[in-house]
Amino acid sequence: MAPDDAAERTPGEPPGRPVRDGLLLAFAVGIVGIIFGVLARSSGLSVAKTCALSLLVFTGASQLAAVSVIDAGGAPATALGSALMLAARNTLYGPVVARWFPDRPMAERLAVAQLIIDESTGMGAAQSDPAQQRKGFVSAGLGTYVFWNLGTLVGAVAGDVVGDLQQWGLDAAFPAVYVAMLAPHLRRRPGRISALIAAAIAIATVPFLPVGIPILASTLGAFGGAVLAARRQAPNRPETP
Repeated sequence: MAPDDAAERTPGEPPGRPVRDGLLLAFAVGIVGIIFGVLARSSGLSVAKTCALSLLVFTGASQLAAVSVIDAGGAPATALGSALMLAARNTLYGPVVARWFPDRPMAERLAVAQLIIDESTGMGAAQSDPAQQRKGFVSAGLGTYVFWNLGTLVGAVAGDVVGDLQQWGLDAAFPAVYVAMLAPHLRRRPGRISALIAAAIAIATVPFLPVGIPILASTLGAFGGAVLAARRQAPNRPETP
């Protein structure tokens, strides 16, 4: 560990915890990669095209949305539109992640940009100081890239053997990943407030909004937690767990 990283680390916080948590999350995402590989093959994509999507695109929600549209008979343009809409959220993560890697060479920043996904950003944001945030982000990002692509390859090659996803319970793996990513943020009140608001929005809008839109609308819950966090960080208002 570099001296500046040691100085930044919160006293008493295990230095290896972000790496451990990031790799555990990455392993869970690898299971979802198997699902993507199976779905992509069932939609008509070859093994090579399926693996190329994961290697080059590397954003699971967009990839799953695209192959789902294609599998349902949708046009390629519709699949692309769905994928781009979901991938657009990653642009919002950029300014957050940039604060964890200040004054880095362009080549390093480009490599970091490729790793900006929900899991890596969420794991980094859940840490308490810049050094731990970098560790959480890199471990979750690189780990997810490796396990996601390995899972994609397994699912694409062994798709016929895997068969019905529900038979193996793999259909629940995708939401389980987001639960794992949410859990660290529930340790503090702003995270709990955001989660409650998001859940309320999703439940209230499911009956009358098209499929997928309630999930996007629920992201507004983050503003509630952000307001509370900003107020707690104001002078003479220390943040409490």
